Amino acid sequence: QVQVVESGGGLVQAGGSLRLSCAASGSRFSINAMGWYRQAPGKQRELVAIITTEGGTNYADSVKGRFTISRDNAKNTHYLQMNNLKPVDTAVYYCNVDVSRTGYLENFRYWGQGTQVTVSS
Repeated sequence: QVQVVESGGGLVQAGGSLRLSCAASGSRFSINAMGWYRQAPGKQRELVAIITTEGGTNYADSVKGRFTISRDNAKNTHYLQMNNLKPVDTAVYYCNVDVSRTGYLENFRYWGQGTQVTVSS
Protein backbone atom coordinates (compact mmCIF):
# COMPACT_ATOMS: atom_id res chain seq x y z
CA GLN A 1 0.00 0.00 0.00
CA VAL A 2 0.94 3.61 -0.57
CA GLN A 3 0.36 6.16 2.19
CA VAL A 4 -0.83 9.64 1.23
CA VAL A 5 -0.83 12.46 3.80
CA GLU A 6 -2.17 15.98 3.28
CA SER A 7 -1.39 19.15 5.20
CA GLY A 8 -1.78 22.92 4.96
CA GLY A 9 -5.49 23.54 5.39
CA GLY A 10 -6.87 26.14 7.73
CA LEU A 11 -8.94 29.29 8.18
CA VAL A 12 -8.09 32.44 6.23
CA GLN A 13 -9.79 35.71 5.35
CA ALA A 14 -10.92 36.46 1.82
CA GLY A 15 -7.98 37.55 -0.29
CA GLY A 16 -5.51 35.47 1.70
CA SER A 17 -3.37 32.53 0.64
CA LEU A 18 -2.74 28.93 1.64
CA ARG A 19 -0.45 26.20 0.36
CA LEU A 20 -1.58 22.59 0.53
CA SER A 21 0.91 19.72 0.48
CA CYS A 22 0.41 16.07 -0.41
CA ALA A 23 3.16 13.56 0.35
CA ALA A 24 3.15 9.94 -0.81
CA SER A 25 5.26 7.28 0.89
CA GLY A 26 5.78 3.55 0.72
CA SER A 27 7.94 1.26 -1.34
CA ARG A 28 8.22 -0.05 -4.86
CA PHE A 29 6.13 2.64 -6.51
CA SER A 30 6.44 5.73 -8.65
CA ILE A 31 3.99 8.58 -9.10
CA ASN A 32 2.41 9.36 -12.44
CA ALA A 33 -0.25 12.10 -12.50
CA MET A 34 -1.17 14.05 -9.36
CA GLY A 35 -4.23 16.14 -8.64
CA TRP A 36 -6.41 18.04 -6.20
CA TYR A 37 -10.17 17.72 -5.73
CA ARG A 38 -12.57 19.52 -3.41
CA GLN A 39 -16.03 18.94 -2.01
CA ALA A 40 -18.21 21.66 -0.51
CA PRO A 41 -21.29 20.93 1.63
CA GLY A 42 -24.21 19.83 -0.53
CA LYS A 43 -22.10 19.59 -3.67
CA GLN A 44 -20.35 16.76 -5.47
CA ARG A 45 -16.60 16.38 -5.49
CA GLU A 46 -14.97 18.32 -8.31
CA LEU A 47 -11.55 18.42 -9.91
CA VAL A 48 -9.57 21.52 -8.99
CA ALA A 49 -6.20 20.97 -10.68
CA ILE A 50 -4.06 18.23 -12.13
CA ILE A 51 -0.41 17.92 -13.14
CA THR A 52 0.79 15.20 -15.49
CA THR A 53 4.02 13.24 -15.59
CA GLU A 54 5.22 15.54 -18.36
CA GLY A 55 4.45 18.62 -16.26
CA GLY A 56 1.33 19.72 -18.07
CA THR A 57 -1.40 21.29 -15.93
CA ASN A 58 -5.14 21.75 -16.08
CA TYR A 59 -7.40 23.82 -13.81
CA ALA A 60 -11.07 24.24 -13.12
CA ASP A 61 -12.38 27.48 -14.60
CA SER A 62 -13.29 28.76 -11.15
CA VAL A 63 -9.67 28.74 -9.94
CA LYS A 64 -7.73 29.70 -13.06
CA GLY A 65 -5.33 32.54 -12.39
CA ARG A 66 -5.54 32.06 -8.61
CA PHE A 67 -4.36 28.49 -7.92
CA THR A 68 -1.12 26.85 -9.02
CA ILE A 69 -0.32 23.13 -8.84
CA SER A 70 3.31 22.00 -8.69
CA ARG A 71 5.36 18.97 -7.73
CA ASP A 72 8.65 17.89 -6.22
CA ASN A 73 9.44 14.54 -7.79
CA ALA A 74 12.39 13.85 -5.47
CA LYS A 75 10.07 14.06 -2.44
CA ASN A 76 7.03 12.38 -4.03
CA THR A 77 5.12 15.49 -3.05
CA HIS A 78 2.80 17.86 -4.86
CA TYR A 79 1.38 21.20 -3.81
CA LEU A 80 -1.53 23.52 -4.41
CA GLN A 81 -0.73 27.21 -3.97
CA MET A 82 -4.01 29.06 -3.45
CA ASN A 83 -3.99 32.86 -3.77
CA ASN A 84 -6.78 35.43 -3.58
CA LEU A 85 -9.02 32.96 -1.80
CA LYS A 86 -12.77 33.52 -1.88
CA PRO A 87 -15.53 32.23 0.42
CA VAL A 88 -16.75 29.98 -2.40
CA ASP A 89 -13.43 28.12 -2.17
CA THR A 90 -14.47 26.77 1.24
CA ALA A 91 -14.42 22.97 1.01
CA VAL A 92 -12.63 19.81 2.03
CA TYR A 93 -9.68 19.40 -0.32
CA TYR A 94 -8.47 15.93 -1.27
CA CYS A 95 -5.24 15.06 -3.03
CA ASN A 96 -5.05 12.15 -5.42
CA VAL A 97 -2.05 10.29 -6.81
CA ASP A 98 -1.90 7.89 -9.73
CA VAL A 99 0.96 5.45 -9.17
CA SER A 100 2.77 2.59 -10.83
CA ARG A 101 3.69 -0.27 -8.48
CA THR A 102 6.52 -2.69 -9.04
CA GLY A 103 5.20 -6.02 -10.29
CA TYR A 104 1.88 -4.65 -11.54
CA LEU A 105 1.05 -3.63 -15.08
CA GLU A 106 -1.97 -1.54 -14.11
CA ASN A 107 -1.89 1.77 -12.27
CA PHE A 108 -3.45 2.51 -8.87
CA ARG A 109 -5.12 5.59 -7.43
CA TYR A 110 -4.79 6.69 -3.81
CA TRP A 111 -6.58 9.47 -1.93
CA GLY A 112 -5.40 11.66 0.88
CA GLN A 113 -7.47 11.97 4.04
CA GLY A 114 -8.78 15.43 3.18
CA THR A 115 -7.97 18.82 4.66
CA GLN A 116 -10.46 21.57 5.50
CA VAL A 117 -10.07 24.99 3.88
CA THR A 118 -12.34 27.71 5.22
CA VAL A 119 -12.38 31.23 3.78
CA SER A 120 -14.19 33.92 5.77
CA SER A 121 -15.67 37.08 4.28
